[in-house]
Amino acid sequence: MLHRTTTPGVPGPIAPADAGRAGAQARPRFTALVQSPLRAGLLRYLGARPYESYEIESLMQTFGRIRVDVANCLRELVNAGAVRTVGTRPVLYQFVRPADPEFARLLEDFLTDRPGESAEDRSPSIQRFREMIGRDEKMMVIFESIRTVAKTDLAVLILGPTGAGKEVVARIIHELSSRQLETFQAVNCAALPDSLFESEVFGYERGAFTGAYERKPGRIELANHGTLFLDEVGDLSPMAQAKMLRVTEEHRVERLGGRTSIDVDFRLICATNRPLESIVGDGTFREDLYYRINGFAIRLPALRERPSDIPVLADRFLARYCAAQGLPLDARRFGPDALALLVSYPWPGNIRELETTVSRAALSAHDGVVRARDLQFLHPVAALERSETPVLVPLRDVERDHIRHVLDALNWNKKRAAQVLQISRETLYRKIAEFALVEQRRA
Repeated sequence: MLHRTTTPGVPGPIAPADAGRAGAQARPRFTALVQSPLRAGLLRYLGARPYESYEIESLMQTFGRIRVDVANCLRELVNAGAVRTVGTRPVLYQFVRPADPEFARLLEDFLTDRPGESAEDRSPSIQRFREMIGRDEKMMVIFESIRTVAKTDLAVLILGPTGAGKEVVARIIHELSSRQLETFQAVNCAALPDSLFESEVFGYERGAFTGAYERKPGRIELANHGTLFLDEVGDLSPMAQAKMLRVTEEHRVERLGGRTSIDVDFRLICATNRPLESIVGDGTFREDLYYRINGFAIRLPALRERPSDIPVLADRFLARYCAAQGLPLDARRFGPDALALLVSYPWPGNIRELETTVSRAALSAHDGVVRARDLQFLHPVAALERSETPVLVPLRDVERDHIRHVLDALNWNKKRAAQVLQISRETLYRKIAEFALVEQRRA
């Protein structure tokens, strides 16, 4: 006769009838759990890294979701026994094998099965947008708005300062919409004078003007069934505004020199860095066109409105620079003085300016550490005016960095360096030894 023993707290073998009931209950529970794309994505992400644990902020950045959504999904995964919490400050989340054997088998099958790529996975613009997300939830709330409006055909107006990523957002909306397989036509309204606007946007017939040797379809016609993006729409002239109003109302376009109208079906997305409501009020921009293009508004914040994101984004751009140069991702790092200066700068060029500044500084940091002296801003006066707490460093550090800079600039020609520094060669040798300066050999 066989006897079964059990250890307290550890379930014993399940009888066949009990196993059948457990399996029948596990399947609907598991199916309901992975029906949510976010829960399924978190499960796959954590399951692929079973020995690593993550803070909720890290998962928010990875998935581009607001805290409440990520927290709710993680709580449900913890309740299901597929994820556990580690620590308390901060709370970390880690994959764990469920105790229910049938539930664990379903989970293993789910993780083994490679799903098809989602629209978000295929979208290069979304990968770019995720690089613009930091700790501040403003960008994640915007991402939720983008996902929502992309499912509709509403006209979208994107507001935000120069360099904030307005065209990236426009492309995301297109790539997540039902028109994603059709063309995306972008027009920079500020770069087109009236003499070129009509021929470029509306197209022309052969012989319409001198030099029109053949028919050319305009951007509106090329955007048929796709998306038309008008960047800097606030710079449209009154004539161009009147013509665009008619197109948005009738969805018909007539080429320059043509006699017939062509039906067009396109999704309209506009962007501007100008306060449209103000210029509508002073009569510079047509009110009726404003209502046509403003079906749904998305406002991108300036980088100075989310200062806590600046160190996160700077580190991200620095790692991308290293990868592009074939270096280890940690081959460059920021010194505390450089990070303090980055945070204090007002960033009139926003994300675009930050990325350019980081790449330029990384090129100047020969010893692997980006310091404040390596940062070259396009608007240095603004940096000085904005800095309420100037970076204060010891005189010794300034002297060391200046000597290293002169030596590097002169390829470590110590005779010439001593002349530039206006010190004797003996003093220079003593300073090199005192500061432990070493020549960085360049490839």
